[in-house]
Amino acid sequence: MSQSDHSTAPLTIVGTGMAGVGLARAIRSRDGERPITLISADSGDEYTKPLLSSAFAKRQTAQSLVMRDAVGLAATLRARVRTHTTVDAIDTARRRLRIGAELLPYGQLVLATGAAPWQPFEVASSLRDRVFQINDLDGYRRLRGVLDRHPGRQARIAIIGAGLVGCEFANALHAGGHRVALIAPEATPLPRLLPPPLGRALGEAFAEAGIRGYFERQVSALHDDGEGVTLVLDDGEALAADMVLVATGLRPRTALAEVAGLAVSPAGILTDRRLATSAPNVFALGDVACVDGLDAPVGGLSAMYVQPLQAAVKALAATLAGIPTEVSYGAWPVVVKTPLLPVVALPPRDPPHRWRIEGEASDFSALAEDESGRLLGFALTGRCVRRKVELARAAPPLLG
Repeated sequence: MSQSDHSTAPLTIVGTGMAGVGLARAIRSRDGERPITLISADSGDEYTKPLLSSAFAKRQTAQSLVMRDAVGLAATLRARVRTHTTVDAIDTARRRLRIGAELLPYGQLVLATGAAPWQPFEVASSLRDRVFQINDLDGYRRLRGVLDRHPGRQARIAIIGAGLVGCEFANALHAGGHRVALIAPEATPLPRLLPPPLGRALGEAFAEAGIRGYFERQVSALHDDGEGVTLVLDDGEALAADMVLVATGLRPRTALAEVAGLAVSPAGILTDRRLATSAPNVFALGDVACVDGLDAPVGGLSAMYVQPLQAAVKALAATLAGIPTEVSYGAWPVVVKTPLLPVVALPPRDPPHRWRIEGEASDFSALAEDESGRLLGFALTGRCVRRKVELARAAPPLLG
């Protein structure tokens, strides 16, 4: 198949999150005629995933977050959208998908299957309606529904995990009027983004607001106590909660690709700089992709943030339109939605030689530097977040 043939071949996108829908929209803006099929494992509603964590503070319903349902999305994109559809296998040799008994041909295939929440322990069936994970609109809808029915509308919520998701939901649920406890094995919140002094500042801001922190602690058991959940910590302390939110990280959904023989790693489906996988005519995009890892898996980058996703969408749309384009990521800081203490971070790709930390109270600047003093990344809290533009200009790109 020639390059021009590729650009007009039927395109199939597995996944209707921000990656899949964003790519379809970018392709359609270039080509109004190319056949596009999007396959969704859920309802196919279009929404903005980063808004989920702040929606609790605004008491928004799940429906209010929906921008378009699947019918509206199909009409807007002039594409076929298949909802509640599971792809069982990929036949890369014959270029077709197996969906139950159906064999669906594709010209080019994009895997935008995202990442799934990781749960490090089993949850008894009796607790299914009290223990939650939120990684999509359906997860938000479940917890929102339970909270709206809770007597007095003020619930005791235990959050397991103090990473980005755990901290953002802790802040939002507290702002929504709930009593929040945050439990994590690390000594401070946001351990992957903040050096310890800045993490402590965030933990102190949470504590002053009334969010209870249980750091350097782990949950050893969950029990149904009839009225709610009892969490037993590894030191024997027991906490009572009405519900539990598990925010212990994400794992790329690579099983479909791995069974098909594509190169994968724990970081995702391995791609080159054009987002092409190890199989011809198959690409990976978004949280499931480990970019630039195809030839050097340990050097690949899985950047699960909005700006890298947008850059990848733009590059892949050009490649699929017949203009091979490599993706590059700038020095894009992560803005954490914790109004109790503003946080911005650009974590270095590799451990720095040192963190140079300046500031006092809750206003800190932390600069990650190599042996020669070159800036590799940074973390900012409080009023120091205003330095993000200045420092981003001086920092190296995530993927140049």
